[in-house]
Amino acid sequence: MRASLIQIAVDEGESVASRRQRAASLVRSQAGADLVVLPELWTTGAFAYEEFGREAEPLQGPTYEAMAKAASDAGVWLHAGSIPERTASDSGSAAGEGPLYNTSLVFSPSGDLVAAYRKIHRFGFDKGEAVLMGAGEELVTVRLPETTLGLATCYDLRFPELFRGLVDAGAETLVVPAGWPERRRAHWTLLAQARAVENQSFVLACGTAGTHAGVPQAGHSIVVDPWGEVLTQAGADEEILTVEFDPAKVATTRDQFPALKDRVLGLKPPGN
Repeated sequence: MRASLIQIAVDEGESVASRRQRAASLVRSQAGADLVVLPELWTTGAFAYEEFGREAEPLQGPTYEAMAKAASDAGVWLHAGSIPERTASDSGSAAGEGPLYNTSLVFSPSGDLVAAYRKIHRFGFDKGEAVLMGAGEELVTVRLPETTLGLATCYDLRFPELFRGLVDAGAETLVVPAGWPERRRAHWTLLAQARAVENQSFVLACGTAGTHAGVPQAGHSIVVDPWGEVLTQAGADEEILTVEFDPAKVATTRDQFPALKDRVLGLKPPGN
């Protein structure tokens, strides 16, 4: 299976519309890949909090339209990173007046939207994303011909219980788009490897390059195998990271070293 992680740079001098067109072109350039992945909030920048409301869009908005066509043109499965999603309010008003979510979109090679994941863990410690966006509530997996994807976003990487839930739901390849800051880059690599080892899964973690609202981004997108080995890793600048991996290695690893079968805690609700 061939995957391409597009570590796009967010430049404050580039308009969202221009970056959207550029991202679509980069996706098309990966025709021949099985899976293409974009980072978190690449339209606005993950730390550009003041842009979230201004640039928020409905699920089937301009980014949806551009990415659906790009996936279809390239004939690839596309994890289009995440967008600031604006929903309709509870009162039934039109989209554009409701709450915001950090929402990931996944498209099939025919351009159909097959999954949307609203980020569960919001970053900010009662600031920024944590107060500007709602929290998702559902774990999401996507079945591809070669593997089952488990979806998570950026700060989710720090919460192992989410990933264990994805594995329980059948995930074999964990996909993590992010806008991770440079100052905590060591955690990015460490946590990606930890999630791969403890879940005996592939981890495809795609970050952004550039600077978001004055916050330098880590870049260093990474692909880790079920034994925790780093198959490939990007640098700090914009680039496309391409890797070929064998999804069957997940089953082989879990059979050779069946640690997941020895789980004791977390298997049953308290009191049962």
